Amino acid sequence: MTTRAPADPRPLDIGFMPLLDAAPLHVAVRLGLDRGHGLQLRLHRQASWAGLRDRLLSGELDAAHAMEAMVLGVQTGIGGPRADLAILLGLNRNGQAITVSSVLADALAAGRPLAEVLRTLPRRPVFAQTFPTGTHALWLYDWLARQDVDPMLDVEAVTLPPPQMPQALATGELDGFCAGEPWGEQAEATGAGRRVLRSGQAWPGHPEKVLACRRDFAALQPELATALTATVLDACRWLDADVGNREQAAHWLAAPEAIGLPAERLAAGLLPRADVPADEALQFHAGGAANVPRVSNGRWFLQQFRRWRWLSPAATDDGDAWLADVYRLDGYREAAVRVGVELPLDETGTGAAFASS
Repeated sequence: MTTRAPADPRPLDIGFMPLLDAAPLHVAVRLGLDRGHGLQLRLHRQASWAGLRDRLLSGELDAAHAMEAMVLGVQTGIGGPRADLAILLGLNRNGQAITVSSVLADALAAGRPLAEVLRTLPRRPVFAQTFPTGTHALWLYDWLARQDVDPMLDVEAVTLPPPQMPQALATGELDGFCAGEPWGEQAEATGAGRRVLRSGQAWPGHPEKVLACRRDFAALQPELATALTATVLDACRWLDADVGNREQAAHWLAAPEAIGLPAERLAAGLLPRADVPADEALQFHAGGAANVPRVSNGRWFLQQFRRWRWLSPAATDDGDAWLADVYRLDGYREAAVRVGVELPLDETGTGAAFASS
């Protein structure tokens, strides 16, 4: 068997969506962190989450930037092909937003109940999320439900790629959307609408994007999976280490092949803000707390699937025991030791829930 030398790195094809929380992947390549772990990451921008999922399952992609809830939707076969996936590490916490039209934003700011305002619209309200079982759908539906709007009955929920959402809001095709930044920022900057809720306000430190792969990749090539995990973990740590690093990342993400918006607009979502508490802001590392693949997160997401009747109740108390095969905690521990990241004391726990019912 031939062992690859550092000069002959192993190429891996990694998919991503044009969002700020894909930053660790771009940082890993720009800084050459992948080469330091014997890899060559080849990044591929995707047009939609469904397309990213399909390319990951087909083997066209080795791993991908993915919504944590989307991974579980694929694993359970809800609304699409079922496949065995693995979560190598978390990429970030927070960093999403619910954005509505200016008409709705003005009404809400005046104190009018959302349910009342929606009844005055000339057509059935239309809200967009990015993937039917993704985190954005869950954040949006919870927000609607908390204001006495049934997301399954009172509105039309549609799926759109994030970059299309601000324009659809501007033309009146949408009344609101939930997506990762910078698309809420883009909607405000272009006058299409206004953000009414940052996800970190509702659940400070909530899980969001992960690095996912097929289960056979993680199981049959553990050294490769560990090297990939260590590479991206290194990048997450770099992003949280210094404000200047975030400024540099904004310029890298401004490239057309990454996100393709002005660096100043991207920096608005990456850099600290006086009006956003640190525990509600976009976090990539948080001392490692943002990166641990936690089974408890998976249980919470499955609870939400059952809340909306997408998934039947667990038959037994250990009906979700299979989550341990999805969340590759052992591989993460090995990668963390390799790059000198301490494991949080609560590595199997999680914070308060975004919604408990």
